[in-house]
Amino acid sequence: MSEEENSAENSEEPVADDWAAALEEQTEAETSDADADWGDALQEQAEAESVVENPQTAEFQELAEEKASGSGDDVNLDVILDVPVTISMEIGRTRINIRNLLQLNQGSVVELDRLAGEPMDVLVNGTLIAHGEVVVVNEKFGIRLTDVISPSERVKRLT
Repeated sequence: MSEEENSAENSEEPVADDWAAALEEQTEAETSDADADWGDALQEQAEAESVVENPQTAEFQELAEEKASGSGDDVNLDVILDVPVTISMEIGRTRINIRNLLQLNQGSVVELDRLAGEPMDVLVNGTLIAHGEVVVVNEKFGIRLTDVISPSERVKRLT
């Protein structure tokens, strides 16, 4: 080897030793940090388990029962009066294949599951609340309610 190669090799040895020392210090620091993290985690777990082993009972206040009246006069409906709902009237329904749906064009007739003259369904947010018949008022369609579904009957229909 030439003198230049020997001097380059000798100058690299201290650099390699410096890198080895730095890596060793880093490994030691990471190991001690990891041990400290595990120690902290184990301590937190032990504290959490001691809380579970020594539960405290919660105390609740007695709630005063309000008198419920059958007339509903005491109920304050002001809270919900401004909540918007969607009312829709349904003439009828049908099921058709996509093939037939794609063949529909202007003038096509779709048969519904209702008979002519049968009352329409009145739905509020998708829930049946009444039946009615179509009327025309000032050249606009409307519906005259003929039968309102009672709340108990609505609950029966849900099941």
